[in-house]
Amino acid sequence: MYRIGQSSDVHRFIEGEYLTLGGVKIDAPFAVDAHSDGDALVHAIAEAILGALAKRDLGTHFSDTAQENENRNSLEILAEVVQIMEREGYKIGNVDSLIMIETPKMAPYNAQMKENLARVLHCDTNQVNVKATRGEKVGFVGRQEGVLAQAVVLLQRRNENE
Repeated sequence: MYRIGQSSDVHRFIEGEYLTLGGVKIDAPFAVDAHSDGDALVHAIAEAILGALAKRDLGTHFSDTAQENENRNSLEILAEVVQIMEREGYKIGNVDSLIMIETPKMAPYNAQMKENLARVLHCDTNQVNVKATRGEKVGFVGRQEGVLAQAVVLLQRRNENE
């Protein structure tokens, strides 16, 4: 059996010196406004998994007002979502994701993002795709007001031997 989930996450930029995407700390002339570390890519993937499992949204499981989630590493949140997925008897088939950000360029960080995500998702890097595109000066992304990440996941029922 297969299940498909999709999600998006958006964070506005604030004054700062770095942002985190795919578990990678990226030097930038801004940070993101968020309760956790604000990793929009990881949030979109985690919520897409929850959606595929019909387990509502990320905020239902990880409140943005809860003290324990303040400044929390989003890869830890994803790891908990993976535990839910595995308890339900599923594994990652593949993940296709997109980061929409005007600057900085994501290409130098792509391989590390894929490695971080695959490690936490318990899958191979060839099952995780991370793409990036610019806003071309259009909309909030193009005006460098924030970042948007989207993800689609395919979950597969695990074999009894796994």
